Amino acid sequence: MKKTFAMSHPKIKVARLFESVKHEVKKYLKRERNKERLEGADFWDFDCRYGHTEQEAKVIHVKQINQCIDEAERLNLDSFYLEILSKPGYRAKNPDIGS
Repeated sequence: MKKTFAMSHPKIKVARLFESVKHEVKKYLKRERNKERLEGADFWDFDCRYGHTEQEAKVIHVKQINQCIDEAERLNLDSFYLEILSKPGYRAKNPDIGS
């Protein structure tokens, strides 16, 4: 998902627009996590970027998405850019456990 969200609508209040963005992101993450994993992959990982525009988007962790959307709401932004790309994730083995 690479998308610039516009936060203006003639009939919908701005607060509801931000709620709908959070819901859309949640649905996208759930849909991607439920896809068939690749051979050897343990889970689906996500590369995320957020910014006021696509050019100034910075890398964020998937857990920070809602915080970034809340920040956009606090700053009363007219639009913001959010990018979420799925990739196969592999768990690292802990060397302290096992022997």
